[in-house]
Amino acid sequence: MKYERIRNLREDKDWTQQNIADMLFINRRTYAAYENGINSMTPETLCKIADIYGTSVDYLLGRTDVFEPYPKNNT
Repeated sequence: MKYERIRNLREDKDWTQQNIADMLFINRRTYAAYENGINSMTPETLCKIADIYGTSVDYLLGRTDVFEPYPKNNT
């Protein structure tokens, strides 16, 4: 799977792949492989990226066009 929204969000913020890789504590080449669909991301990594951008995993995966994250369940 190619993660176009992840690349677009990164570019919109003028961040490099290295910037995001540093936030995720991974190698830049690993992150680049995620963006290009060479490697699949773990659910944990997807969640971390969603948190970085303040959106939902569903938005990152293209399952919704709503950028705002889901409200947190306070139960």
